[in-house]
Amino acid sequence: MKKLVLTLLISLFVFSSNFLSAKEGMWLPILLQKINADEMHRMGMRISADEIYSMKHSSLKDAIVHFGGGCTAELVSSQGLIFTNHHCGYSSIQKHSTVEHDYLTDGFWAQTMKDELSNPGLTAKIMNNMVDVSEKILAGTTAEMNLANRNAIIKKNIDALKKEYNPTKYNEVSIKAFYYGNQYILMTYTVFYDVRLVGAPPSNIGKFGGDTDNWMWPRHTGDFSVFRIYANENNEASDFSINNKPYKPAQHLKVSLKGVQKGDFTFVFGYPGRTQEYLPSYALELITQKVNPFRINIRRQKLDIMGEAIKKNPKTRIQYSAKYASIANGWKKWIGENKGIKRMKAIQLKQNEEKDFVNWEKQQNLQNDIINDFKTAYDSYTDYEMAYYYFIEAGYYQELVRFAWGFSALEELSTAENIDTLKIAAEAAKLRNRLSGFYKDYDQKVDKDLFKTCLSVYYKFPYDAPKPTVFKTEIEKKYDGDIAKYTDDVYQSSIFIDHFQLYKILNDYQSTDWKIFAKDPLYKYAMSILHNYQNEIRAPYAAQSSRIDSLQQQYMRLILEKNKGTYLYPDANSTLRVAYGNVDGYEPRDGVEYKYYTTLKGIMDKENPNIYDYVVMPKLKALYNNKDYGKYGDKDGEMHVCFIASNHTTGGNSGSPVLNADGHLIGLNFDRNWEGTMSDLKYDPDQCRNITLDVRYCLFIIDKFAGAHRLIEEMDLVE
Repeated sequence: MKKLVLTLLISLFVFSSNFLSAKEGMWLPILLQKINADEMHRMGMRISADEIYSMKHSSLKDAIVHFGGGCTAELVSSQGLIFTNHHCGYSSIQKHSTVEHDYLTDGFWAQTMKDELSNPGLTAKIMNNMVDVSEKILAGTTAEMNLANRNAIIKKNIDALKKEYNPTKYNEVSIKAFYYGNQYILMTYTVFYDVRLVGAPPSNIGKFGGDTDNWMWPRHTGDFSVFRIYANENNEASDFSINNKPYKPAQHLKVSLKGVQKGDFTFVFGYPGRTQEYLPSYALELITQKVNPFRINIRRQKLDIMGEAIKKNPKTRIQYSAKYASIANGWKKWIGENKGIKRMKAIQLKQNEEKDFVNWEKQQNLQNDIINDFKTAYDSYTDYEMAYYYFIEAGYYQELVRFAWGFSALEELSTAENIDTLKIAAEAAKLRNRLSGFYKDYDQKVDKDLFKTCLSVYYKFPYDAPKPTVFKTEIEKKYDGDIAKYTDDVYQSSIFIDHFQLYKILNDYQSTDWKIFAKDPLYKYAMSILHNYQNEIRAPYAAQSSRIDSLQQQYMRLILEKNKGTYLYPDANSTLRVAYGNVDGYEPRDGVEYKYYTTLKGIMDKENPNIYDYVVMPKLKALYNNKDYGKYGDKDGEMHVCFIASNHTTGGNSGSPVLNADGHLIGLNFDRNWEGTMSDLKYDPDQCRNITLDVRYCLFIIDKFAGAHRLIEEMDLVE
């Protein structure tokens, strides 16, 4: 088996003319020279693969930043300046905002480096190297092993290999599975902990169109924010210190003022989060017919509650804007995903592929029936998969419930047989210190309405899996199923509603005080939900998931073997990738054709002072009326805002640099078109487009709108 796997993996790296379409795929930078370079050059690229990724000298990879764990950013100056999306920096901007200093509404621009704002907990990672370690990690595994034994050996091998690379807080060592555990790659990163906010446009620019335009084209959103990485006096990663200096990177991107034309070659360099292109048809049925509809429905109800509150109160808008955006992002994406899967008949396409796969198995005389095994596995998996998502959407994402869970460690210490007063005091202090941050962004009425909605949905859980006991012992027995009355009582009597009383208890906490929490209705509800998941759902769900994972690993290995000689790109898994394509419009439906770019004129056309998402700032309007675009306007006399191209992207690519044929920065990736959101599951080259902020609009806002010319002077602009 070991030889078979190694032979299979090696065959993937051999040059072959039988490639998939270049318009599809997120490719490993270490393989660009062998796999993609010739095609990229035929499409118009003028730099070498070595200039994109090299271990021998600095390359573009040294300018790519994994920002905050979920986005991408890029270094654009020799002084550690980075660009990312506004929505990637949104939580940092929000944390610095108050009613008196509303940076979300007004924007923020540091006048000097001394004015740049620190962001505790925010990290920036730069990858140093990427090495295929499949042989070492898979050593000792066989095809006959069950998944648990296989994973135990793999974990042992991973732990041993990581130690050889001496991981530290600032030197992260990561080994990730590719092709569902048929390949393993090791990556090392330098991790910076001093990342400061430099500038952000007002939300009426950075979020123009808001959630109405999210996932849509045409788009007019100035989705960018500016941060800076700081390092110690030796230019090494460190924690925040007032003595730190701007980081001097091995390479930063040159910024192009040339703009783009239809057909231009482009590539995206970043950290795409997750795709699932190789799932069986049964998985697509579960996702699109059960999981997505449930999540869409409950999130729609949450958005209605939060949206109404945000409209009525400026303070609530600051408190809940980031939360609203986070909920809305998935909600709208899943709606588009379902529409796309249905439109392209993706389930039927998968079924046809599976028929072809079964015929191939028979020709190879393979003694298995994985496709039928998948059907059996997914039939028994559905109830617990849905139980998991009900727990997540109706439990975990209810923030006061999740906050209450944080007190479980204090419960364990307070009810232990041997009381440790020092540990109790430390835990109480930790909880006390969390209060101000939590309640700063908390509104009791909004939370109560969200609680009632989540509980109403959860209470009606229709699948064959255990429910939280609180449903019977409290809601049915004491309240006869009256959710509204139960909710009223919880929010009238819970200690978690009274911030100051909670602080007072924690400030002088003794183990005997736990009786207050033990009787608390919110805590009892929260722990019932948690214990139901931990004790009744998690184990059978994990066992069924493990069965499916084992089948998927075998299925992927056979898919690779079936396609031997053709390089199949691995699914995205938050590792550094390159996607490439061309600037191009598309036809979303019969009789409609979208061009590839938008302009500032479109912002003025959308203006509606009565709708927050479409408010236009007076200064921006003045710049437009005067055509005062400086050197950032296009040769057609317009101020271009966004453009689209056929690069295959997904979540995590937010903030990724979009580069031209010379490797110069031409834009910031920030979204996909709604018609193409199914690309995480099945790719449609005719419909899938990545949406990019034209970097010239970004520079125009920094310079002409914000007057932050000092930042422009840091950059290397290519005229």
